[in-house]
Formats: sequence, structure tokens, C-alpha cells
Amino acid sequence: MSNSFDFEEFKAQAIEKLKAGMPLSGKDGVLTPLLENLLNSTLEGEMDSHLDEVEREMGNRRKQVQTSMGEITINTPRDRDGTFDPQVVRKREKILADSLANRIIGLYAIGNSTREISDILEEQFGNRISAETISS
Repeated sequence: MSNSFDFEEFKAQAIEKLKAGMPLSGKDGVLTPLLENLLNSTLEGEMDSHLDEVEREMGNRRKQVQTSMGEITINTPRDRDGTFDPQVVRKREKILADSLANRIIGLYAIGNSTREISDILEEQFGNRISAETISS
């Protein structure tokens, strides 16, 4: 990855945010940048093992993913032929955490509409998942 992650800087900022009463998870959660960096680094590692250096001419694509820690932006590497199939964050995957998917299914099973589920998740996690994504 071109952006290096400075863990010591992250740690100092995390301590300050925690002292200020900021939550661990959610849109502006203390741990969200760490998770975002970890996922992006993992995807780059997957792409490195998939392609040789000559084949790595395509750029990255930004993708919004819902996690139990809130929405994060990741860079999904691509190859020219479209043969790369990432395993950590699968193609077209918008919700990363199984627990979040299970929560959505549970809310739907007890009779909540997709719009109601969207509202509940926004209240709990500080970000919005569209009713269309929930339906999918």
C-alpha cells in the first residue's frame, strides 16, 4: 500500500479520543482507522499473491463496507482480466461482520421492515445501511 500506517501516531490519537469520551466503534470510532488499514493491507497482500508485478497495472477501487465498528472505506485491488477474487472482503460484499448480518436477519424475522431495520442500525452503529442493501 502506498499509505503507511503509523501505529504510534494512531495509539496516541486513540488514547486522546478515549480520554475525550469517544466510542470505540461507529462512524468516528477510535478503532475504525485501525480496522480500515488492516483490511486494506490484507487485500493488497491477497492481490500481491494473485498477480505478478507486470500484471499490476490497474488502479484500486474504493468501496464502502459496513462493519460492526461502523462504515469504512477500503481499496479493493483489481487486475486487468478481472480474475482476482478477494477472500477477506468478497466481491459485492457490503456488510463485513457476520454478527451484523445475523442481527439484520433477526430484526427481519421478528417483523421489522427493511426501512425500520435501516433506522435501528443507524441508531446503534451511527451509520446508515440502505433498505435496498438490507433487502439484498
